[in-house]
Amino acid sequence: MTTALGSSRVWAAIGHGILNELYWPSAGEPQVRDMGFIIAGPAGWYELKRIGRYRLSLPSPVVPLPRIVHEGDGYRLELDLTLDPLRDVVLVAFRLAGPDVKLYTLLAPHLGGSGLHNNARIADGLVAWKDTVALHLAADCGFSRASAGYVGYSDGWQDFAKHARMDWGFTQAMDGNVALMGELAARTGVLALGFAETPEGARTLARSSLAEGFDAVQRSCASRWQAWAGEIDIPEAPEQLRHQACLSAMVLKAHEGRTYPGALIASLSIPWGNTSDSTGGYHLVWTRDAVEAAFALLAIGCVQDARRMLEYLIATQRADGCWSQNSYPDGRPFWTGVQLDEVGFPVLLAARLAEDGAMGALIGWTDMIARAIGYVVRNGPGSPQDRWEESAGISPFTLGIEIAALVCAADHLPAEESAYALSLADYWNERLDEWTYVENGPFSEAFGIDGYYVRIAAPFCQGGLRGRIDIANQAGGSAPAAALVGMECLYLARLGLRDASDPRILNTAKVIDGLLGVRTPHGTAYRRYNGDGYGEHENGAPFDGTGIGRLWPLLTGERAHLDLMQGIDPLPYLEMMTQMTGASGLIPEQVWDAEPIPERGLEPGKPTGSAMPLVWAHAEFLKLLIARQRGRPIELLSSVERRYRAQRPTASTWHWRQAQPFDALPAGRALLIENLEPFQLHYGFDGWHDAADRPSEIRAFSTHSVRFGDADVAGHSILDFTFYLPRSQRWIGTEFHVRLGGADTHVSRP
Repeated sequence: MTTALGSSRVWAAIGHGILNELYWPSAGEPQVRDMGFIIAGPAGWYELKRIGRYRLSLPSPVVPLPRIVHEGDGYRLELDLTLDPLRDVVLVAFRLAGPDVKLYTLLAPHLGGSGLHNNARIADGLVAWKDTVALHLAADCGFSRASAGYVGYSDGWQDFAKHARMDWGFTQAMDGNVALMGELAARTGVLALGFAETPEGARTLARSSLAEGFDAVQRSCASRWQAWAGEIDIPEAPEQLRHQACLSAMVLKAHEGRTYPGALIASLSIPWGNTSDSTGGYHLVWTRDAVEAAFALLAIGCVQDARRMLEYLIATQRADGCWSQNSYPDGRPFWTGVQLDEVGFPVLLAARLAEDGAMGALIGWTDMIARAIGYVVRNGPGSPQDRWEESAGISPFTLGIEIAALVCAADHLPAEESAYALSLADYWNERLDEWTYVENGPFSEAFGIDGYYVRIAAPFCQGGLRGRIDIANQAGGSAPAAALVGMECLYLARLGLRDASDPRILNTAKVIDGLLGVRTPHGTAYRRYNGDGYGEHENGAPFDGTGIGRLWPLLTGERAHLDLMQGIDPLPYLEMMTQMTGASGLIPEQVWDAEPIPERGLEPGKPTGSAMPLVWAHAEFLKLLIARQRGRPIELLSSVERRYRAQRPTASTWHWRQAQPFDALPAGRALLIENLEPFQLHYGFDGWHDAADRPSEIRAFSTHSVRFGDADVAGHSILDFTFYLPRSQRWIGTEFHVRLGGADTHVSRP
């Protein structure tokens, strides 16, 4: 993948030795499916992306200006790519060698993110347009011949497939899925692909770039990347790791928008894109992925980059305090789900910047924190979706982010809200193990342990640890919550909520290593959870809504962080992550975990057809490398560390809610009965004796509650209560009972 730093708004992804996706005017808007080449000569014709015999190199890991060399029977083609920092143009310098061979370029417009209703024409170059998007492909040497056709019927590939040569010369193809082909008039030259709102504008930009000259444009592009790279601070490490770190830093920077600075997309790729016409793919902003990248950039000294991402998140926060599941770079939601970790992550980023004294003159961040924490308070601890965007319930990962966000936000909230946030954080942190750690579960005996953290517990109303979890990528599949294990709990140590040597963490690590870890020829990687269906099918066919979950290199980094916090050098994990990359060093979302399938390009421990690069994975690599140097994770904030010392707290107040009820209150705790709207509490003791009514009081974050302290319940064993809701003028119709016990009072698990 490549882009320029400057006013240019073009991004290019490279796969199979060609340009396989181009984006304009933001990294979230794909306009070209691919731009490839055919070489024809006496020995026959070859479409280079199908041959796959090429080498790719960069002048430096921080300068994404690739050289691609294709070699085959009777030909050698060198391609040098650069983007024009001043114009929306990508330049391709080509040099073809071989007896009597000719070069043809193939261009497949998907303007507006779709192959539908595109128009193509031959007019002083190869031209395509739809609505307010246009492109123009020009060559300094010109085209000897050119043709515009319909994909699958009259396109250039069909021409060669039927005639073994270029035979067609159609001048236009209108309102359809179109493709363009041109025969280059020389074997050495430069192609310029320009984008604009009109065909005329695209032509002007392309021709202007050609006039400046490839070498000058390439030097300008390279110098900007080198200047940015001068700001980054990569720690001392083996050369292979330093190279990967520089490349990873470049990958993160390349995924940031210019029209919308700070908008960092998840990947310049579409997983299994050759089987999908999705307008989404991964070229969208996920708040979680963006903050993970911001933490990594901050760790290597790119403070302004991280601050810009926070500015973007402040701008795209919804009025209710949360962020959409993902969005286009301009802030429009794509999927509209809610994941509470994505509400907590921006708070952690703001707290990190503030703790480091790196907030600068940025304004509005305390208001952002207040709105985000208000949303967490009103909607937690359960989340409508977990971090894998599949299941509702209580995930150790998501809940850990919520708790850490509540704690670090307290330093930046007014007194009442601060005290409430800390009280709720303490309560959720104390209950976290009861909600997400299963004792004597299905894997306990096999691994010789008393229990383990689950991937996610069902919502309280659906049984919690005793409930079932739907498995999103297996049609109709579900499993007991206790039978699903992921790596979510490892973040509890990373955030400072539990010690890395906590027996419950260690127990779960045994299950993780035995159940999810797979050793490949290139290192050990991990599945997201047992039973995952997000990946290729058994025969290697692309994921199509169902499949088999494969291995994620980023989870190798998560597992390594646990070792780091136990005092073990994570160097072997870093080395493994560098081995599971693609040909150019990009870290994929997933690697293959079964026998090789050469015809599908699947090799154990190497990239599958999933997203590549995955920004989150490159961020994880960088954070692990920096954590190795510092001896602590970058996500570990001092405010959280001071409050919990990696130990489970004893909360002074327990927060009872209808969505998260409990049936017993340990001695010495205050009880706060809460609701999101005003209520009248009708209550009594020990079988409704001494019945009375108390109106709720409005408290922090617009919550309503009635508080019982020790003196209010002294001498009683059970609190009986129900609600009357004045706004709707109705009783809720259910009685509740909380045992008021001693230190050994047992609280029933949901």
